[in-house]
Amino acid sequence: MILTFHGGGCIKASAGDTTLVFSPVSKSSKKIKPANFGADVALISIKHPDANGSEQVARSGKETFVVDGAGEYEIGPVTIEGVTTSSKYDGDERINTVYHVKFDGLSLLYLGAMGEAKIPKEIVEDVDVVDILCVPIGGEGVLTPAEAQKIAVQLEAKIVIPIFYGEVGEKDALKRFLKEAGAEDVKPVDKSTLKPRDVADRVGDVIVLAE
Repeated sequence: MILTFHGGGCIKASAGDTTLVFSPVSKSSKKIKPANFGADVALISIKHPDANGSEQVARSGKETFVVDGAGEYEIGPVTIEGVTTSSKYDGDERINTVYHVKFDGLSLLYLGAMGEAKIPKEIVEDVDVVDILCVPIGGEGVLTPAEAQKIAVQLEAKIVIPIFYGEVGEKDALKRFLKEAGAEDVKPVDKSTLKPRDVADRVGDVIVLAE
């Protein structure tokens, strides 16, 4: 699985002929550059221009399957479970959907713009292993750096990828999160390529994806 970051909460995950995008940025976003690539599946965490731009990842002649809420889905080689949580992203009460995705032999948990510092019971009950955790760290309606790290530890996530910070979060949120995680020496990378054997023995390793 190849992972890249495209601002806000936008993560692209590709393997073989399949590309997923989480929280694609709309052209209506006032803070983040809109997504500009094709995807087979778009997973929408919140209904906000910073995260619901499924039209930006559609390509001529190829339909994008849009997942925008709780439920169970199976699209080709991908299985998805969406669980409802809450968020105060951009100052308003919002419904946020957490997605547990099994793809390319890996278990990926995407928390979206989650604002409550409590793991949904469905996730606790149903998810045995979290190979990759995408967690918001920016505060201002999503988890704070300290809350994000606490959840990463509770879930025993093998790989932790911070999202929703920088232009859409509190100043120095990334620096504070890396300190909380004991990962102050971690430098951003353009992409991360992960296979099941690569994460098998890792615990709490932070990967920062550059925009």
